[in-house]
Amino acid sequence: MEPKQPLSFFEKLNEKISNSVSIKLASIGFLILILLIPGSMIQSLIYERESTREATIQEISAKWGNEQTITGPVLNIPFKRSFFDANGKVNTVRDYVHILPDKLNIEGTLNPEKRYRGIYEVVVYNSNLNFSGEFPSVTAASLNMSDAEILWKDAFVSIGIPDMRGIKENIFVTWNGKKSTANPGIDNKNISASGVSCGVDVIEDETNADPYKFAFEINLNGSKNLNFVPLGKETKVAINSNWNNPSFDGAFLPESRTVSESGFTASWKILHLNRNFPQQWVGATHNIYESSFGVNLLLPVDQYQKSMRSAKYAIMFISLTFLIFFFVEILNKKRIHPFQYILVGLALTLFYTLLVSFSEHINFNWAYLISCIGIIGMITFYAASI
Repeated sequence: MEPKQPLSFFEKLNEKISNSVSIKLASIGFLILILLIPGSMIQSLIYERESTREATIQEISAKWGNEQTITGPVLNIPFKRSFFDANGKVNTVRDYVHILPDKLNIEGTLNPEKRYRGIYEVVVYNSNLNFSGEFPSVTAASLNMSDAEILWKDAFVSIGIPDMRGIKENIFVTWNGKKSTANPGIDNKNISASGVSCGVDVIEDETNADPYKFAFEINLNGSKNLNFVPLGKETKVAINSNWNNPSFDGAFLPESRTVSESGFTASWKILHLNRNFPQQWVGATHNIYESSFGVNLLLPVDQYQKSMRSAKYAIMFISLTFLIFFFVEILNKKRIHPFQYILVGLALTLFYTLLVSFSEHINFNWAYLISCIGIIGMITFYAASI
């Protein structure tokens, strides 16, 4: 029998490295860091699919009606203002004083619908809204102006509607018993950039103290959100719908609400003291939209949000799986090649791809279960073979 040849330096170094637990752990940690690259690619895939869904929602909403925030009514009274320029010449400009109602009551019904584009689901709605209330009497003294400055005959009521495509029926404004048709557009953009307006009769009488009563209806399409701005000295809003998954958001939550499987009802009562703008001002000096409130029609499941949450735990699942393989390798004296670790890590990464794909078509919990069974089964058979 020939004597055993002594090992060379490199052979001794290779054997020492192969049997070193510390070096093995360091190499496993390095492999985990490498697998963060496909993990980040999975998260990018989820962002891409979510962006595609949002683009689909925007496309459908643009044709049906976008999110709506109703602002109004507002009584706008134009006046002439004169001033001297740098050359001492008198210039006259036209401005508006904006008056908010003392009482604003809104009652409405939301009728949501689900629309589909491919695998994507979008919530849109049709709303029937009834507005009523009253404005205070207006005199030149209450406006701190002279009667000659005020253009009483040009007074009008404006109603802000951000997406005019959602209007389904003509809007008729009843003002002190007189019914008039609202016209598209608002003469000034101090409060709302788009909407409808209607000329109204304002009495030029210093002794008049009777309020101006108003009423009108709006049949409006929109998507996702329906919001209101509390313009009244006392604003009351009551909304009911057959949608059973609402989210009440904005500056104010409902004073009372009921949510059940058959739908929801919600009511708000907001005073002028609860917001940071007055009942009367001139020009564009206040941002009233900071006080908007309303309801958001949520879809019950957002599979992309859940998939993203799961993908953020990928590093933990990969690390635990690698540690199990490491202990098996140490306790059973079985050497596992780093390439085999990578194959197992890639299989775990593939789980999140399956999860995203299945959850777009079936319930998320079932998608998670099917993906788990597939990946665990694949890793188990592979581990048994090695």
